[in-house]
Formats: sequence, structure tokens, C-alpha cells
Amino acid sequence: MKHYTAENFSTALGIAASDWEWRSNALNAFFIFSNFNAAFAFMTQVGAVAERLQHHPDWQNSYNKVTISLRTHDQNAVTDLDIALAKEISGLIKR
Repeated sequence: MKHYTAENFSTALGIAASDWEWRSNALNAFFIFSNFNAAFAFMTQVGAVAERLQHHPDWQNSYNKVTISLRTHDQNAVTDLDIALAKEISGLIKR
């Protein structure tokens, strides 16, 4: 399994890189929605993707805001699983 760093994660993410930043050895993103229902609908979509990939985010929700952090815990690193999930999450935002 490939590990990513602050120096190479954005290349791996490609166009999705604009949604993500490297902080605390993890990929992090912050999304704001029009209201709680829109934020919750997004979280439901992310949950379905996470189940399909069998890789789950650390996240928080406060009303219309969703914060996501991705890191493969058993590898103690950002891996291909995190890159794949980040790309799919960014794809959901673009729709």
C-alpha cells in the first residue's frame, strides 16, 4: 500500500486537490452547505461510498458544516484508500 506525504498528496488527488489540505498527517476538508438537511444528505452519500470502499472517514458535523479527516489508522499514514475516498467525496461535491 502506497503512503503519501504533504509533498505528494496533491499530485495523487489531481483535480480533487483543491478540496483537500494536509494537516496533522491527514487529508482534511471543510464543506459548507445551505442548511442541515443538505449537510446530512452529503454525509449520507459519503457514508455509502465509505461502505463500498470499506474505508471510513473521521468527521464532524455542526448544522450546515462538515469537516472530514482521512488517514488509514492501521498504517498510521495517508494511503491509496484515503486518496480514493477523497476523490469520490470531491466528486460528490462537484455534482
